[in-house]
Amino acid sequence: MEAVMRHAIAGAIAMTLMTASAHAQSLSPDEVAARTIQRRAVEAMIWGMPAVNADLMLQTMLGTTKAKPNEIIYWSKPVNWKNQTLTPNPDSIYLMSFWNVKDGPVVIDIPPAQGGSIAGNIVTAWQMPLEDAGPEGADKGQGGKYLILPPGYKGDAPAGYISLQSDTFSGFALLRSNLASHGDADVAKSVSYGKQVKVYPLAQAKDPPQTNFTDAYDVLFDSTIPFDASFYRSLDRVVQNEPWLDRDRAMIDQLASIGIEKGKAFNPDQKTVALLDQAAREAHAILEQRYDAGFAVINPGIRWFPAAVPEMVKAASTGYADPNTYPVDMRGVSYTLGFTGIKRLGTAQFYLLANKDRDGQPFDGAATYRLTVPANAPVKQYWSATVYDRETHALVRNMPSASRASISPGIQKNADGSVDVYFGPKAPEGKEANWVPTDPARKFELLFRLYGPEQPLFDHSWKLPDAERVAATIGGAKK
Repeated sequence: MEAVMRHAIAGAIAMTLMTASAHAQSLSPDEVAARTIQRRAVEAMIWGMPAVNADLMLQTMLGTTKAKPNEIIYWSKPVNWKNQTLTPNPDSIYLMSFWNVKDGPVVIDIPPAQGGSIAGNIVTAWQMPLEDAGPEGADKGQGGKYLILPPGYKGDAPAGYISLQSDTFSGFALLRSNLASHGDADVAKSVSYGKQVKVYPLAQAKDPPQTNFTDAYDVLFDSTIPFDASFYRSLDRVVQNEPWLDRDRAMIDQLASIGIEKGKAFNPDQKTVALLDQAAREAHAILEQRYDAGFAVINPGIRWFPAAVPEMVKAASTGYADPNTYPVDMRGVSYTLGFTGIKRLGTAQFYLLANKDRDGQPFDGAATYRLTVPANAPVKQYWSATVYDRETHALVRNMPSASRASISPGIQKNADGSVDVYFGPKAPEGKEANWVPTDPARKFELLFRLYGPEQPLFDHSWKLPDAERVAATIGGAKK
């Protein structure tokens, strides 16, 4: 009996191999080439997401403002919907410097935390964190000169600097000048403090030139991810401008097979562009399904999950030092949702995401939801709840506001100290100060920020409950 079964199994395996072989032999050379391009382009998008994410912001700055690398672009008020970066914070003053060290080391000079403070991150072109800046960063609020060294730098770093060895020629610093409130005086104070930051070449450190600041507040600054063939042009730009990293050398041939090769022009024909469009849609579906499933929740039975998954936090904070892990798939998901890298996550800020309500349903912009923030939120500075477009992960376009925070003007508290925040197309009567508008034609997601997070968040003695649907509305009318 056993002999008969062995013969049957062997026969089945042989038949399967013969069928697969026949199928492979039936593919024409053109079909094999097309399948290779599409298959490898899917993986290229997932792998290249953080670098393209950064390049899109750089190109948007260069194309829509007068700012240049090694200068500072800033938003003179808390950002509105015209800032179409991924999940920006509308309760802070944003400054960014897209640095480039091809011509030599660059200094980012952070002022002491006196009369203001910075929550900053300095990252490479791959958004790998080099260091955090500000009170929770390497300077510990004393101020510091962060010296970014180019790949292969051989000289001795001078004394008095916080030296950061980069493995790419470019990157950026995201610098959040913290707000005490949204009042005009506090906004002006935060902007003024942020403008004390300096960026200059190390070669001019003895007499630093004035740092140029460009205000982007009224600019449509759209760096959302394009899930089409144009993504690969950004990826090609990264490959041409940056050195290959040892951990990524396996991608050299993969990219060459889709037409991206260092030192060569990327000129896909129409047939290849169509294949790249298909690959981009497939990669988008893979990344979207992973995000829609949600990450590991912070508290069992509640849908909020940390925006940064543990495997990514560990890998990024150590510079991907562990040779046995490389979470490329989760990295790809992460950089469709936001930007920057944080070396000490959970010190200056912590983020919780929710893409479904208490009942497990996607957030619908035509409905009204309530989030009750319990009293005594564990923050040194403030908390905020922000609405983002579910499809683009940017602020919802054409909305008058995007968030409510503990520092929002007129925010109303309940008798027990908790705060009800409402999300919907029309404010519930008497709740305008606690309301975030939504677009009834769009799905949305929520991001809850805690600036200066404290222990009760991490020991789970303070828990943020789910947002719950309280009414389905169209044009403000219940149905």
